[in-house]
Amino acid sequence: MVSTFPNPSSVDLSRVRLSIRSLQPQLVEWRRRLHQKPELGFQEKLTAQFVSQKLQEWGIEHQTGIAQTGIVATIRGNNSTEKVLAIRADMDALPIQELNEVPYCSQHDGVMHACGHDGHTAIALGTAYYLQQNRDTFGGTVKIIFQPAEEGPGGAKPMIEAGVLKNPDVDAIIGLHLWNNLPLGTIGVRAGALMAAVELFRCTVLGKGGHGAMPHQTIDSIVVAAQIINALQTIVARNVNPIDSAVVTVGELHAGTAENVIADTAWMRGTVRYFNPELKGLFHQRVEQIIAGICQSHGARYDLDYWSLYPPVINDATIAELVRSVAQEVVETPVGVVPECQTMGGEDMSYFLQEVPGCYFFLGSANPEKGLAYPHHHPRFDFDETVLPMGVEMFVRCVEKFCN
Repeated sequence: MVSTFPNPSSVDLSRVRLSIRSLQPQLVEWRRRLHQKPELGFQEKLTAQFVSQKLQEWGIEHQTGIAQTGIVATIRGNNSTEKVLAIRADMDALPIQELNEVPYCSQHDGVMHACGHDGHTAIALGTAYYLQQNRDTFGGTVKIIFQPAEEGPGGAKPMIEAGVLKNPDVDAIIGLHLWNNLPLGTIGVRAGALMAAVELFRCTVLGKGGHGAMPHQTIDSIVVAAQIINALQTIVARNVNPIDSAVVTVGELHAGTAENVIADTAWMRGTVRYFNPELKGLFHQRVEQIIAGICQSHGARYDLDYWSLYPPVINDATIAELVRSVAQEVVETPVGVVPECQTMGGEDMSYFLQEVPGCYFFLGSANPEKGLAYPHHHPRFDFDETVLPMGVEMFVRCVEKFCN
């Protein structure tokens, strides 16, 4: 099968206006400075200080210290309209030791921008700068939200609770994610579910330890845990409509201390992902029923914690069509726009989309020809920086279309 994606070397950025393309050196400089000084969720003090400094230099009204380290910038257009569009960018990094050998490598041991949030922040800064310099090209108001802690425990919800969607009230919101699962020059946008709900669980199986040669005297927690892990897969296979996508993954299992000792406890952690909001509650119920039933049949006990992290990212059809129409203006069509791009990854942009209509979309950033194709959260993750002005162009055109 021949790929319909363009080769990165053939990507045409001529549709990005010259005034935005000229920002490329600054966008790269900002991105690399942020990349060198990554910070974990709710600890983005240096990042927020840098963002605030730039906004202040450009005379952009903004509030700091929202949900600890968040910032909201407000830019008012000169044309007469009451529409308010929000743009969201996340700022936090991950607890990963960077392995890239580049001049802008992380200077913070054990912390790395391994998901592209440094690029998101740079794009949002470039958008703020351009809009401030060209306020006669749009009407209404633009609120740019620099959010902490997307990677966890989640900064969107506390920012909403702090009122970032109020005064003035936001009519719609957009955001992007640089995406190494798509080649440079492509944009993934769709109405409806784009990213999955994220639920997490941890369970301790409490058995009875003993000698490996005398299993009849024990309750083998490893055997119980193994049966639980296998049985959990039946939830998707037999309790979820085959038309709906869902995943149950046990990612950690710890038990035992020696080859001839039957472990008295086994500890596991896992995650659940799904798109359909109507499935909320089903997995918690079934996970507990399966664990309880298997433990009872073996005479074991259990301790289960189950919680929801993020709901699914559900794009509004009207705003998704706005973004799609802009994407067709910015990249070569139709091959540059990927209409059915989805992932089981999660994002707390979902909380914003529960409050106001909006659209979250993917901006392809991988370039294998430059060795820039490692997946997100990999210690060698990096992206092609020529994508940065394309991100600014997408945001700016969305503002112009929506507010005018």
